[in-house]
Amino acid sequence: MRNLRDILYKAELLETHGVLDREVLAVDFDSRKVKPGTLFVAVKGLTTDGHLYIDKAIESGATAIVCQEIPEKISEKATIIRVKDSAQALGIIASNFFGNPSEKIRLVGVTGTNGKTTVVTLLHELFTQLGYVCGMISTVRNLIGQTEIPANYTTPDPVQLNELLSQMVEAGCEFAFMEVSSHAVAQQRIAGIHFVGGIFTNLTHDHLDFHKTFSEYLKAKKTFFDQLDAKAFAITNIDDKNGWVMLQNTRAGKKTYSLRTIADFKGKVLENGFAGQQLLIEGREVWCKLVGDFNAYNLLAVYAAARMLGQEPDEVLAPLSSCRPAEGRFDFFTGRDNIIGIVDYAHTPDALENVLNTIGSLRTGTEKLITVVGCGGNRDAAKRPAMAAIAARLSNKLILTSDNPRFEDPEKIIEDMKSGLDPVSNRITITVLNRREAINAACAMANPGDIILVAGKGHEKYQEIKGMKHPFDDKEILLEYLA
Repeated sequence: MRNLRDILYKAELLETHGVLDREVLAVDFDSRKVKPGTLFVAVKGLTTDGHLYIDKAIESGATAIVCQEIPEKISEKATIIRVKDSAQALGIIASNFFGNPSEKIRLVGVTGTNGKTTVVTLLHELFTQLGYVCGMISTVRNLIGQTEIPANYTTPDPVQLNELLSQMVEAGCEFAFMEVSSHAVAQQRIAGIHFVGGIFTNLTHDHLDFHKTFSEYLKAKKTFFDQLDAKAFAITNIDDKNGWVMLQNTRAGKKTYSLRTIADFKGKVLENGFAGQQLLIEGREVWCKLVGDFNAYNLLAVYAAARMLGQEPDEVLAPLSSCRPAEGRFDFFTGRDNIIGIVDYAHTPDALENVLNTIGSLRTGTEKLITVVGCGGNRDAAKRPAMAAIAARLSNKLILTSDNPRFEDPEKIIEDMKSGLDPVSNRITITVLNRREAINAACAMANPGDIILVAGKGHEKYQEIKGMKHPFDDKEILLEYLA
């Protein structure tokens, strides 16, 4: 229970109707969840407008309404508050309601196109090994200490986020590591959240179905760093062409990491193999279980963040060497006839190219690389031809299949992908619409010692078709056929 006046602190109020000194039992932006004593925030979303449900919220017992547009008929049953931006106000109000938990924990945000999940997973694992109780908010799962909370979105909505952070504080977590998606920044899901630091991994083609242009996508990522305060740190990958752009307007302390040039945190790959890689980090050698240059960047980002959080080099490198990759990220095993199966979440052109280049660098002879990949429906269609072209160029055999078609026709998605193939690429490519059958076909094609990559879904345990999530696990199916 909170006082309405208190939970409106720092929200930009433009107009109020009714008393502010009243008790609030809950905060929500979904009118279906409103109960007596709830503060309902009317947010204009992508598919619906919360303002349409103000009357319903009041009928359900809402104590107060926060909105951008005052209703024509003002009810005396609830206090009505007009704000400039309901989405931003929701974040601030939710933070206040839960006691501003982000100010009671050392929260680090990680943003970028690829690597977010791996970096937060490694940070959580590292700091747990260092003896701290930690929280994690990621695409794969949320953790409070070692207790798992299901994850539905990369970044939860403001109410869920603050409730989760509050639970972390109550559980004694000293640190929390969180993926910050571009959607979350653009939709104000992190409004009111205090970060002690931010990490930028990289920026490549993705989410243009939502952001429309690459510049808007970049702007969303950059806004995260623009909002950091002067006591925070901002760590960027300066080997990425947009690395410095992220830090242009930030007040936070600027730090850099690199594999190619002079930086605050410098790394170098000494040796690479399927079992792991030997790295040189700030003059110290360390063996890590993660494979590929893209993971070398992830490990370097983790090391840099740990140093900025007060840890000594040797304290960090020893446990870092035992950390394992996030589920579904270059997740490999050896099956029958020494066939290597790899499952990876790569669902952008850059991520797919990184994984395929890494596999290429680890190949030792005449083994074939067979790639199974599709593209998600109702998402950025512009990347589909590029995904197919990259997969064909870097594979010996390519099987195009269904990913999560959602409400799109999977055959149409595959046709979009095939438009990126030239005549040579077409000769090594087949289409198998059913994803299970596509994985089976790849296994049937494989000779002893060959490599099979199943890309696009990684950790996901479902296939989303016409609004329904059907059980589907790439790794489980690949293991079954390679047993």
